[in-house]
Amino acid sequence: MKNRNAFRGGSYALAISAVVLAILVVVNIFASALPPAATKYDISASKLYSITSNTKVVVNALEQDVTIYWVVQSGEENQVIENLLSKYDSLSDHIEVVKKNPDVYPTFAEQYTDETVQNNSLIVECGERSRFIGYEDIFVQEPDIYSYSYSTSFDGEGAITSAIDYVTTEELPKIYILEGHGEAELPASFRDQIEKENMETESLSLLTVDAIPEDADCVMIYAPSSDISQEERDLLADYASGGGKLFAAAGPVPDSDLDNLYSLLADYGIEANEGVVVEPDREHYSFQGPLALLPDMNSHAITDSLMDENYYPTMPVSLGLTVPQDSESVTTLLTTSESAFSKLDAYDMTDYEKEDGDIDGPFAVAVSIDTAGEGQIVWFTSSHFLDDMHNAVSSGANANLSMNALSSLIGETEAMAIRSKSLNYNYLTISDSTASLLKVLMIGVFPLAYLGIGVVAALKRRRLQNEPV
Repeated sequence: MKNRNAFRGGSYALAISAVVLAILVVVNIFASALPPAATKYDISASKLYSITSNTKVVVNALEQDVTIYWVVQSGEENQVIENLLSKYDSLSDHIEVVKKNPDVYPTFAEQYTDETVQNNSLIVECGERSRFIGYEDIFVQEPDIYSYSYSTSFDGEGAITSAIDYVTTEELPKIYILEGHGEAELPASFRDQIEKENMETESLSLLTVDAIPEDADCVMIYAPSSDISQEERDLLADYASGGGKLFAAAGPVPDSDLDNLYSLLADYGIEANEGVVVEPDREHYSFQGPLALLPDMNSHAITDSLMDENYYPTMPVSLGLTVPQDSESVTTLLTTSESAFSKLDAYDMTDYEKEDGDIDGPFAVAVSIDTAGEGQIVWFTSSHFLDDMHNAVSSGANANLSMNALSSLIGETEAMAIRSKSLNYNYLTISDSTASLLKVLMIGVFPLAYLGIGVVAALKRRRLQNEPV
């Protein structure tokens, strides 16, 4: 009787084990058929394997078929790129990812680019439009000004989403960049970001036109070193009040006044104070000194994304603006502390102490102005904050703030910058004694403890089976 019960119990256990095993096999087969996007969860600190809501907006709005050609030799596929492409493929029926092995199709990429094509490069195509994305555009290396080395970031999502937007958009937004007043060249990194966001640029001299071109989505004034004329001022004022969009990065300049230019702000009750803002509050300037402001950000579509991610833009050598408190058309984006002041002899100063005649703050150093006819002006009061050095100090916040402003001006909020994701890892440093303790626990103590628990449970179960019924 006892042997029969044991045999029956063993048969039952064997049958249950077989059923469970069969279920696991079926589940594994089903899971292996799913795309990687549905079976992997991103727990990386930089969300390397995730895509942003910006991309989902662009992809979900697709009405045309887009093909992403993945140029890669067999066995050389980059797993990060493969995971990212699978997410695009699963997001929309309008996106198809096609592998092109250069060993099999050696001249395929030549149709799209004359650049050297490395493994894991991409080509995005829709109809007759295409864009080549090189491997170096996906894994971007940038010099680190502090360590004198290079840092690597992953910009695959930004590059692919930008390419999709480019090949599916017939008319790209156009930005006219004012010239003729000693304007500085746009920093290379900022110009690259503008191109990445599919914004076309063209130079504009107001001395040769009677009005701002009709195809202008925005006019940019960047770091002029001399003032505009009254006639140019009137053209810009009429453009803005008539529904035009104006982006300005213009701060104080030595040996010159920009009275006509700053009078564009006066039309909306904003006073441009003389001098350069000095920030005595240590919490509101960077390690570069009291002229490199770390202003407070106020909530706005332009600043919200940076505030959410705790980024801090810097504003070096800035003009102080006084904004009327009851203004309904002006939104202050960046403000100094209460203790800030504008130093009148800024370019001859020997120290940062406040002197008689200096103007008390606080000041606005960036504003957004709603003009008539749905027009808008975004004004930053520093001519240098987009320079590569200052942008690096802010960890790219300055460039992202400006791109958010441009996206807001041209009405493409979904195009607001998709940040590249750092591949620099943070390591946990522990002492040798702690490492030895962890090894003993993980290799010795825990396995032996689990083994002991199993032995005790098995002996207890056997004792119960041997007890007479």
